[in-house]
Amino acid sequence: MKEQATPDEGDPVRMFVTLGRWCARRPKRVVAAWLLLLVGLAAAVGVLGSATTETVSIPGSDSQAAHDAARAFADSASGRQPLVLYTPPDGPPLTSGPARDAVQEAARALAARDHVLAVTTPYEPAGRAALAPDGHTAYLAVELDLAGRDITADVVHDLMDAAEPAEAAGIEVTPGGNLAEAADKKSTRRSEIIGLVAAFAVLCLGFRKPIAAAVPLATAVVGLGISLEVIGLTGHLTDMPSSGATIAAMIGLGVGIDYSLFCLTRFRELLATGKQFEDAAALTIGASGKAVAFAGTAVIAALAGLALGGLPLLRALALAPGIAVLVAMAATLTLLPALFGLLGRRLAPAPVAADEPQTSPPPARGWARIARHVADRPWRYLLSGLAFFVLPALAAAQLSFGQLDGGDKSPGTAGRTAYDRLASAFGPGVNGPLQVTSALPKPASGPADPDVTSVGEALKDTSGVAAVGPAQLSRDGRTVRWQVTPTTAPGDPRTAALVHRLRERTLPPVTQATGSQAHVGGIPATQLDLGDRLAERLPAVIGVVLAIAGLLLLLAFRSPLVAVKAAVLNLLSVAAAYGVLTALFQWGWGATPLGLDGPVPIPGYVPLLMFAVLFGLSMDYEVFLLSAVREAWLATGDNRGAVITGLARTGRIITSAALIMVCVFLGYLLWDDPVVKMFGIGLATAVALDATVVRGLLVPTTMVLFGKANWWLPSWLDRLLPQMHIEGGEEDIVRTSSSVPEPVRNT
Repeated sequence: MKEQATPDEGDPVRMFVTLGRWCARRPKRVVAAWLLLLVGLAAAVGVLGSATTETVSIPGSDSQAAHDAARAFADSASGRQPLVLYTPPDGPPLTSGPARDAVQEAARALAARDHVLAVTTPYEPAGRAALAPDGHTAYLAVELDLAGRDITADVVHDLMDAAEPAEAAGIEVTPGGNLAEAADKKSTRRSEIIGLVAAFAVLCLGFRKPIAAAVPLATAVVGLGISLEVIGLTGHLTDMPSSGATIAAMIGLGVGIDYSLFCLTRFRELLATGKQFEDAAALTIGASGKAVAFAGTAVIAALAGLALGGLPLLRALALAPGIAVLVAMAATLTLLPALFGLLGRRLAPAPVAADEPQTSPPPARGWARIARHVADRPWRYLLSGLAFFVLPALAAAQLSFGQLDGGDKSPGTAGRTAYDRLASAFGPGVNGPLQVTSALPKPASGPADPDVTSVGEALKDTSGVAAVGPAQLSRDGRTVRWQVTPTTAPGDPRTAALVHRLRERTLPPVTQATGSQAHVGGIPATQLDLGDRLAERLPAVIGVVLAIAGLLLLLAFRSPLVAVKAAVLNLLSVAAAYGVLTALFQWGWGATPLGLDGPVPIPGYVPLLMFAVLFGLSMDYEVFLLSAVREAWLATGDNRGAVITGLARTGRIITSAALIMVCVFLGYLLWDDPVVKMFGIGLATAVALDATVVRGLLVPTTMVLFGKANWWLPSWLDRLLPQMHIEGGEEDIVRTSSSVPEPVRNT
């Protein structure tokens, strides 16, 4: 029978109820569509590959100007990639006859491989600088026709196979640069399996039915697979750092399980009251599904605030988890009710024995007892909860931004090995040379042109410069480039000071005299400009995220006080995460357990992205808690009772969801990348504190103390705000959906 349109066809509640019922009635069709999408995207990734790159562009910066000027040179797509050669001190040097023959044979084999344009050995004039004075360390410079994002582990393996003649002669060959990044790139599968196993254990304890515990995991895994495939394909369209996909996997898996958990809990409650499973699925999506849609939108909106950073890197790091959250939300609203339709009453909780004694009213247990205890002593628990954040906040005040380099990677990785060997043989600055470019007003006559030599001499005389390479001229003679090797490592603050010194003291006098324009680029300069840009945009990004969060909560709960209070309390979780990062990474207190050698600088984009993600995730729990509180308030008008009821109803599920998310995040500590470890620790800390101290103590105590002021709304604002209630009792949903006649299908 065809449904007839009714005046409330566009009502959000009706829309969610209809969606849930439609998917529950056609479960095989919906599940098949999701699996087909998963397989189709996997096939596309198999053909095109999953692309990532660590390239950072900063429009309007001096380093970007240097990068753009370098396009005048006929460089390969990814520049010169090093294959580091090493023999132990007690072995023959690389200059010995057998070693030289083996290296040259390997170079010829490399030159014959696909994608290789040229190979420069340390034995020819153009590569002599690549041989260390002790003769035991050198590198082959490999030029590829691939951009950095297109260098895959298979490409690296092919190159390493070609270098077999050198390894057969006892020479250790280690990829560096983009080759090392591709070689060190690992699958997130191990971390995801750990998170899934931990989540399954928590869900089994909560639901006491393995089949019920498997439903949120199945929904999350399908959503995660699709998310990672979409992100991998997106890397072909825009620069996508490898850490972006990992962070997306971390967040997508966590929210996917959490969203499904919230809905499955409501579904089982409805089944326990005797509802038919199709009705229960429709009511679940109409209530909990609506809250999931709002919470997911809040996370995406908070991530969108990072666009104000004006950096492609921030946009990419926000886009990746945003895709993951969007897919997780879509899977919860469609795939999950389809699974409800397939499994039906097999998901229902075990029935209570008929002879089990009943009490009326039932005794307060668990979170109900905690809720009443907290509500009876609001000042005590409010002050205790705030005191808990004092030490982390003091540590967070010491947070400073720094720059990572290859020396901060985990020992044993290709990137770390190549970095250490090159630094030991050539000095630490060789791992992060600066590129100085100069645009001349008229073509230079050659490298000996006075306009060229004057700049080169000034660079050599600058304190902190270890070496300056020969001047390179573009074909038209209007652009000159020098490679400047600092005396310090790329992430050393003294290297950043050198960049400032070159830009502010060394180059202006000589370029002004010649009428040229010089720019300083290279990885250290790019990282410095990135940090400066982030510090400049940080207040605007934080302000926008706070405004978005407050506005969404105001629209949802129609209470200015609730919106402001939530934003302020969310800041406490963020401050705690920052404090833990400062202690464990910046101060190095947790270096050894985390697999690091010592203190590690924290890049500026980590706290910024973490701020947006944490605000979004905190809003998830705020929405689920306040939805229950407001629903009770609208039913009774008793503020204190509503707080107790809301916390009693949601406390267990929120803490269970948080425990699952913490397990997922901590599973990524096995990752070698320090940035991924930072996100894992920071997000786990914030979520754990947010679900317990903030939601369990601070939110209920403040709501009890504020009383009816929680729900005060000026009349003029009431008229302006649209009606988009997130809460809604079962009666309201049934009333909204009752105009949709549908035949009853037998289970």
